[in-house]
Amino acid sequence: MNKSHQSTLCDLKNSNMTDKNTPAADMSPNEEDLLICLPGERLCRVEDNVIVGEGTYEQGGYIYACKSGIVNIDDSTEKCQIVSVHKPGFHLTIPATGDVVTARVLVTTPKFAKCAIFCVRNVLLESSYRGLLRKEDVRETEKDRVDIYKSFKPGDIILARVINQMEQSFTLSTAEAELGVVVSYASDIRKHRIPMVPIGWGEMQCPQTTIKEPRKVAKVLPESLIKIEP
Repeated sequence: MNKSHQSTLCDLKNSNMTDKNTPAADMSPNEEDLLICLPGERLCRVEDNVIVGEGTYEQGGYIYACKSGIVNIDDSTEKCQIVSVHKPGFHLTIPATGDVVTARVLVTTPKFAKCAIFCVRNVLLESSYRGLLRKEDVRETEKDRVDIYKSFKPGDIILARVINQMEQSFTLSTAEAELGVVVSYASDIRKHRIPMVPIGWGEMQCPQTTIKEPRKVAKVLPESLIKIEP
C-alpha cells in the first residue's frame, strides 16, 4: 500500500464527521455508499468513543483493516462507535484472461503501474491480487507517447482487462475506451477528499478547487444509455 494514499478512508464520509470529529458515517445499503477497503488500509483515528471491531486492529493511534471487505461503522450505542470490516457475499474468485477487473493503483513508474486487484467482474475478492499495467498497454493508439504519470496516480481506482497471468500477478490493459480511471482524487488528497470528475477522456477536475489533472479516463456509460440485446 502506497503510504501517501493511507489517508483515512472514513474521510470519504467527511460530511458526517465534521460536526462530531469522529467517523459517524451512516452506512446506507445503497451500493454507492459502500466503503470498500483492502488489508492494511487505514480507516480512521482511535478516539475515546471510537473502538476496534471485527476485522480491524489498532496501531499507532489509528484503526486499520486486517482483511478486505466493506467498512461498517456501528453507532447504535450512545457511548461509542464500533468500526468493523465484514465480507458479505464473498467468493473464491481468481481473475482469468479476458476478465474486466477493478483495481487500485499503488505505484507508478515510467514503464508501468503496480495495482491491487480487489474486484473481478462484479465479485468483491476476499484478498487482493497483484496487477501490472505496462506503458504499452495503457491505450490503443500512440503507445510510444504514453506517459504513465499523466495516465494514473497512486490511489486511483481503475477498470482494466486481464490480458495475461504471470507467476504471481496479472498483466492488465486499459487500451479499450471503456477502461481506465473511474475514481480519482486530486494530488493534494491530504487537503481535499472530493472525487474529481471527468472533463474529457484525458483529464479530470476537482469540483471544489477546479484543479485539473491528466488521467486515462474510462468512458463509462450510464446504465440508461446501455442497450440490452433481446
